[in-house]
Amino acid sequence: MARRVLLLCFCLCYGCTGGQGPARQSRPWERREAAPSSALLGDEHYERLQSHLGAVRALSRRYWHLVACKVWQEDCEEKEEEEEKEAAAAAAEEAGGGGQVVLERRGWSLPIMSEIVSSWYCSFGRCCATGDCRVTNNITGLELDLSSRLHGQHLAKDVVLKAIQGFLETPQPEKALSLSFHGWSGTGKNFVARLIAEHLYRDGLKSDCAKVFISLFHFPHSKYVDIYKVQLAKQISETVQLCEQSLFIFDEAEKLHVDLLDALKPYVDHYDSIDTVDYRRSIFLFLSNTGGNIINEVALDFWQAGRSREEITMEYLEKHLRTELLEGTAEGYARNHLLEDNLIDFLVPFLPLEYRHVKLCARDAFLARGLPFTEEALDEVARMMVFVPKEEKLFSAQGCKSVSQRINYFLP
Repeated sequence: MARRVLLLCFCLCYGCTGGQGPARQSRPWERREAAPSSALLGDEHYERLQSHLGAVRALSRRYWHLVACKVWQEDCEEKEEEEEKEAAAAAAEEAGGGGQVVLERRGWSLPIMSEIVSSWYCSFGRCCATGDCRVTNNITGLELDLSSRLHGQHLAKDVVLKAIQGFLETPQPEKALSLSFHGWSGTGKNFVARLIAEHLYRDGLKSDCAKVFISLFHFPHSKYVDIYKVQLAKQISETVQLCEQSLFIFDEAEKLHVDLLDALKPYVDHYDSIDTVDYRRSIFLFLSNTGGNIINEVALDFWQAGRSREEITMEYLEKHLRTELLEGTAEGYARNHLLEDNLIDFLVPFLPLEYRHVKLCARDAFLARGLPFTEEALDEVARMMVFVPKEEKLFSAQGCKSVSQRINYFLP
């Protein structure tokens, strides 16, 4: 094991200095033409390599001494102070400290060695600003994609961006962030959830930090709800222990059993910890078709009044949406303690999509596949969709769903 650690340290050092195997020997006719700047760069390169190797030697020597102390229980005190200062100084020099190193006097152990090796490793620029290389938190990229790829959803774009950014910039959140997406199918709820995952995590939805639950797939039978509750609690706990900033997406949330939704209450409430696990840096997204009708009614009223849909404010629409969810007769998602106890931080409305928005979705689908298109082709794709209400034919009944499949019709 120790040999492997030593070999790994050497490989990291050698790889970061640009080593690609033995250097090619200069040919006689090449030596005369070597520029002075090249020689200078070679000297700097050599000094950097010597510095890395010095750090490796100091760290490996301290590691071997630690192993010998643990195994043979001999010479545990003899060179401890001298080697401690040497290894710490080497690590500090590699990390770019350059100043006097002050260390708290404490006994050496494997975790401490790990900290020093980690510090040394970070000097190569391979550590992450978030502290976890799986977490990227690219808010700039998220804002750009929401602005350019999400069509007809000025409210959702604004709320999601501000909510996510504010939450990530809060050093110690009071509770986990919980967002509830509402609107017709095809309006962009799943698309936005995927964008959030892609810009918060290096591997997107495939990340160890992100989990997606689809109601009818993961929890299909109401008679097994007690088993589902145990399994869900276990998976949430394990994910947060593995990744402090975890993302949980519940698709078709309106089809989740009310008891299963209520079981999520402790994880989005104001608790410091549950069973020693802190869930306050987690993000919960609930995607639901409930409330779609009232959202569409508000959009239609604005259109009939000759007002732009962009004039619809979050305050106005959220008030109608919350009233519809809490006072309606529907069971399931509307009748759970997450809403009643105000544990949902934002109700995010997704407006119905118009003809012009469907054309933009068609354009994006052509571009995503690298296919040429014309304005006539975009119009043709949009005309293939069904629009409602029957008289106005204003909103796409499917939103932008199936648009990417419909462009196959135009392929040669």
